[in-house]
Amino acid sequence: MYVVGIFISMQRHETHKIRTLWQQFSPRRHEITNSANNTLIAMQTFTLKENGEPEDNFNMWACVEVSELLDIPKGMKGFTIPEGEYLKVLHKGMNASETYQKVMSKWLPKSGYIMDDRPHFQVMGEKYKNGSPDSEEDFYIPIKSI
Repeated sequence: MYVVGIFISMQRHETHKIRTLWQQFSPRRHEITNSANNTLIAMQTFTLKENGEPEDNFNMWACVEVSELLDIPKGMKGFTIPEGEYLKVLHKGMNASETYQKVMSKWLPKSGYIMDDRPHFQVMGEKYKNGSPDSEEDFYIPIKSI
């Protein structure tokens, strides 16, 4: 999948930066002329430590899927999300951290999979309502067989 957007470097405790990122990206979204659909994508790129845990420093992206990596607006970047297996999890409500932690602490250890060293991303489509308990989005977590 190809995406175009903007990103910031941050650490896990710097969640306040995410709001600023989307405030910068949202007004410029229309500059991307080859969007594949109307969904938004939040993506995290990072490196895994030797124990399989993500590094504390990572890049957070605000982006959209595009048909190809051409005509990228000034100040934005393109990225190719590598192919591979992803666990798709429907998240409902506002506590994304809780959903993610349940997957990591309950599902993953019993699944026969481990986290793979590829981007994690969330797709925010028609049912996404920022700040609403009725909001829905899909989490994509990269996995590989043990």
